[in-house]
Formats: sequence, C-alpha cells, structure tokens
Amino acid sequence: MQTATPTDRDDPVDTDAVIRVKDLSFRYPGTDRDTLRNVDLTIARGDFVAVVGGNGSAKTTLCKTFNGLVPHYWNGDFAGSVHVDGQDTWESSVAELSSRVGYVYQDFQNQLVRPTVRDEVSFGPLNFGRADHRERTEEALEQLGISHLRDRFVWQLSGGQSHLVALAAVLAMRPDVVVVDEPVAELDPARAREIYLRLRELNEQHGITVVTIEHHAEFIAEFARSVVLMADGAPVWHLPVQEAMDRHGDLEAHGIPAPDAVAVSAAVGARPVALDVPSAARVLRPHVRPGRTGAEPEQTPGPDHTLGSSGAPAEVVASLRAVEHGYRSVSGALTPVLQGIDLTLSAGERIALVGTNGAGKTTLMKLLTGLIVPRQGTVTVDGVDTRSRSAAQLADHVSYLYQQPQRMFLKDSVRADIALFPEGRQVPGAHAMVEEVIDRVGLAPFADRDGRTLSGGQQRRATIGIGLAMRPQLLLLDEPTSSLDIRSRDDVTGMLASLSESVRCAVVATHDMELVASWASRVLVLDQGRVLADLTPRELFSAPEITARARLVPPQAVRIARELGLEPLPLTAAALRSRLGTGTASFLVPQPAAGAVPAPAGAAGTTLEER
Repeated sequence: MQTATPTDRDDPVDTDAVIRVKDLSFRYPGTDRDTLRNVDLTIARGDFVAVVGGNGSAKTTLCKTFNGLVPHYWNGDFAGSVHVDGQDTWESSVAELSSRVGYVYQDFQNQLVRPTVRDEVSFGPLNFGRADHRERTEEALEQLGISHLRDRFVWQLSGGQSHLVALAAVLAMRPDVVVVDEPVAELDPARAREIYLRLRELNEQHGITVVTIEHHAEFIAEFARSVVLMADGAPVWHLPVQEAMDRHGDLEAHGIPAPDAVAVSAAVGARPVALDVPSAARVLRPHVRPGRTGAEPEQTPGPDHTLGSSGAPAEVVASLRAVEHGYRSVSGALTPVLQGIDLTLSAGERIALVGTNGAGKTTLMKLLTGLIVPRQGTVTVDGVDTRSRSAAQLADHVSYLYQQPQRMFLKDSVRADIALFPEGRQVPGAHAMVEEVIDRVGLAPFADRDGRTLSGGQQRRATIGIGLAMRPQLLLLDEPTSSLDIRSRDDVTGMLASLSESVRCAVVATHDMELVASWASRVLVLDQGRVLADLTPRELFSAPEITARARLVPPQAVRIARELGLEPLPLTAAALRSRLGTGTASFLVPQPAAGAVPAPAGAAGTTLEER
C-alpha cells in the first residue's frame, strides 16, 4: 500500500490528524458480509478530502462513523476504532460529536426539522446555548446566498434550496469537520460551484477539515486536496489530488468518470494531467490543427420544433397555453412560480428542461401530469385537457418519475412495482410485458428484491421500468442521473436514448449538463417562471448570455473548446478529441502514480504521511 503526502498546489497539508480510523470493520444486521472491511485511514487536520467510489462501495457508511451515526444509530457488528480530534466515537454520543463534526446527508430533506429556514439554521446553535446564535445564523445564510429565504417555510423550498438550508444549519455550528454527502446533488451548475467555493473558503480561511462524498470528478480535481478511493468496503488508496487524477484509469475502473480536462489532456500524453479548463487549454493548444473541423456535431435538430423529420407538421404530444401557476403561503399571499408559459411538445423530441433551483421545472412537470392544474391557462396531454381528468386517469397518457426513486416503490418487489399499473388496469398480456420491461432495464437478477434495498443506479433503472410499463405517450423524468456513479449514469442515459422505441416524447428536468449535451435534441431554459430560451444544446452552450443568466455551466469539453476557439463547438470530450485528432482509448488505460505500486481493490486504506 503506497503512502503519499497530500499536497495543495501551494501549501502542504498539516499532518496533525483530525480523524484516525484503525482496523475498522462494520456489518449491518441481517447481512452476511462486512460493509466496511479492516479500514485504516488518517485524515489530516485542514485537509479537503473527496471520498469517491462506485455505488455500494461503502463511502457513506465510512463517513457516518465520523459522527457516530455508525454504530450508535445504525447499529451492527463494529470492530476497530474511530477517533475524531482525539475523541473515541464509540465512547461518545452522536450529540457530543455533533459539535465537532457537521454532516449534511444525501437524504438531506430528513434533517430539516423546523418550520422556517431561520428556525432551521439557528436550531443547532440555540440547542448548544451559543449566545451568538443570531450572528451564526445570518452568517451561514449569507455564506450560501440564501438570506432571502430566511422567512420561507421549509416545505415551500425546492430540492436545491432545501440542500442549501441543510448545509447552512451545519455551518452555523462552526464545526471542526464538515462532511457533505453529494454536495452538488439537486443544485443548478452555477450554485454547485458556489457550494464548493464556500467549502474551500471554510477550509482555507477557517481551517475546517472538509470531507465530501462525490461522483463529480470535475469538482474533485479542482477543489480537493486529497482523494480516498473506496471499493468493496475499504480504501484502495488515499492520494494527493494530482496523483489521484494521474491515476484516472483507477478512478474510471471504479465508476468515477475522468473530468474532460483530465481525459483530453491524458489523450495527448500530458503528464501530469490537467486539472481544470485553463490548464487543459494550455496543454491542448499545440494540438489544434488549423482548419480542422472534424465530424459534424451530434444532436443538431432544426430550430423549428413544429416540423417532423419529413418536413410535415410534427404530431403534438402535449401543449401549454397561457399557463400561470403559483402557490399560496400560510399567510394567503400567492407566490408566482410559472408565468405566461406557451409550449408545444412534439413526437420524437428529447427535451431537457433546465434552469436554476426554483425556476419552476418540477411545477411544469406536475402540470403535465395533472397532479396540479394551472391557476390560469390550459394544459393538454395527448389531446386531453388536464382539468377534465384526474391524475390517475391521465396516467394512461403520461408517466412522471420522481426525483427521489424511493417514492416510486409501493410493493415488496421490483416485479410487483412494475406490474402494478398494467395489472391494475388489466392490460392484455400484462405478465409478458412486465417480464419484457424487467429484461429491458437489466433488472432480472433483482426482480424479486424490494426496490428500496437496491443501489442508486438500480433504483433509477427500476423507476424507468415502472414508467415504461405504463406505456405513456409522454414520459417525464425529474433529475434521473442525480447522485449516480458513471456506470449507473451511463445505464440510465443509454435507456433514455432508447426510449424513442416506446415513448413518443420524453422530458427530463436536469442540472446535468453532460446529459443535456449527449442526449437532448431540444432544451427549454426556465428563468424566474418564464421560458428564457427554446433551442438546441449547441445553441445553448454557444450563448454565454443565456447560460450566465440561467446559472448554467457548460460541460468542461465545451469550455475547453471555447478557450481553443473551436467552431462549431464540440459538446463532449469524445467529440473534442476527434476534433483534435487524438485517440479515444489512451485516457482509459490505468496509469500508476510515479513510484507507486497499485493496491488491490478492497485492500485496507493508507495514511497520507510524509515520504
């Protein structure tokens, strides 16, 4: 097992350990193998650590030992020791540890316990008797740019806003260690970067040790100082970020996609690889061939969405006319969410619905399902006015897959959940159709498992299976790739690409710009409840005034191409490599760090120490 010193780009990390994990093993009740296996890990005080690995690699279980949730809340067979700032977590309660370790959970909605945002953020400092609780509350709200939400009820918040409130409540405690599980889940791209900038500020200016559980390698490369790669319940290695990215092959093999900057710089033989857009552009500039245009772009439908491929009028699947909608607060005031929406959704379209948190994406999708009806205007789906039918009746025409997959599981097995709609509607040949859908989404080995026990990627596939079994004309998906590792994300993206065989029109609400670039044929940009733009992915990423206003950040490949002055813009790393005339496989080959011996998957972790 190799050891290494966690090096910042400027300053070394203090080697004084704030977290020490020794010979740690843990097994959940009722399971036949350890979830954590003989873990040895040291995190230095003041480090900024990214814990990465595929779904099911035990990243979250490991981090829950830092604040005592394992084993005090999630009990089981616990062996070994975990010390935080010298305090043994086995001998300390979760309450005692909470003043040292702040934790924002992946299911962050469950940690919001107070009625208003201000109440929630001040809850911890008040309970610990902090005399400066008001100052702490306002400081945390300001740090995350959500001061305007202070008097809002938490149930009024969007998913991204709720995530920010949960993080603010942690920051108000001013802990020594902050652990954030999937910090950018459900956040718009610009705010996701702001979260990491705030975490960096906490780390560098206040000396807080930051631990993130992350799948987005772009943020890892730019912000982390060291990386722990988890597999099969134990660290494979713990390396400084540059060495970790140089071993991009290891990361790829464990479900962590190489950022575009890493991938394209590795493809031209750069060593060390580039970690961000400016450095990647510098590396690639000598490889730009004057006049080279490469293959013509992916996903370039015509701008007229009312025409089909033959030039004839496209078949209308759904429409919204003069739609206005909003929600009433407890005081009775109406808060507008959507204003003046006029849209036509046509057969054959793959539509990405994008915009900042609170722009109205989820509300628009719920209007299309009939779960809610507009306060003004008309919504029709498959020719049916949503006011004239209940949501249950409209389910024959439209299927909505929730942002949280667990909400889709009502029965005790995946097969039963997929069969629920067709069998309940007595669809002819329902049994055969259910088995076909199960095979199509690749869940035959898990068909008799409760969907709530599956991994994140498997849950997403199961929900798509539920939607397909409904045979909808219109399929709506809310953040289908959120919090997935690369294999699961690719599985879901691949299934989305094949939906044209059985779904006339698909709409995805997403913050995932990689998904927009690689899948969508049309992009609807919402901003403050209105349609800011209706265009193709390439048109969107070529319009900085639109992306800036809607808080969208183009994929790294697009930003690198802009730096290089390439036109038309390639939308993916593969397209960029093609334009540069580089190979497509070199960056996939595991590259051991200089002087390092690769550790076997699942081997015990290592301490970052001076060589």
